[in-house]
Amino acid sequence: MPRATIAHLALVVRDYDEAIDWYTRVLGFELIADEARGPGKRWVLVATRGGNGTALLLAKAANDAQASRVGNQTGGRVFLFLHTDDFAQDHRDFSARGAHFIEAPRYEEYGTVAVFEDLYGNRWDLIERR
Repeated sequence: MPRATIAHLALVVRDYDEAIDWYTRVLGFELIADEARGPGKRWVLVATRGGNGTALLLAKAANDAQASRVGNQTGGRVFLFLHTDDFAQDHRDFSARGAHFIEAPRYEEYGTVAVFEDLYGNRWDLIERR
């Protein structure tokens, strides 16, 4: 059976530039690609620095149905999971740069975790695994 990997995950956004700014400035992601793809469309990829190759495709909502999902792609559940090797430092840095943590850090069997929201309200887990 061929080996496959998840390369990109589409995240519906309101505006390309505000999303690029937030993910690169607040979370420290790297802008991997920003290419024009026709009138009003761009191919925009951001990823963690030194990550495993998986990237977020920042996809601007193209119609009302897509726009209605911005910030709520999973019905309020945590959508994305960001692993770190220094929870305390990332929690402090993300908070200082504008990430909104909706809970205090908690200590679980699997590690330290806290939920934060991105600029649109999508929920993320910041996790340092044990």
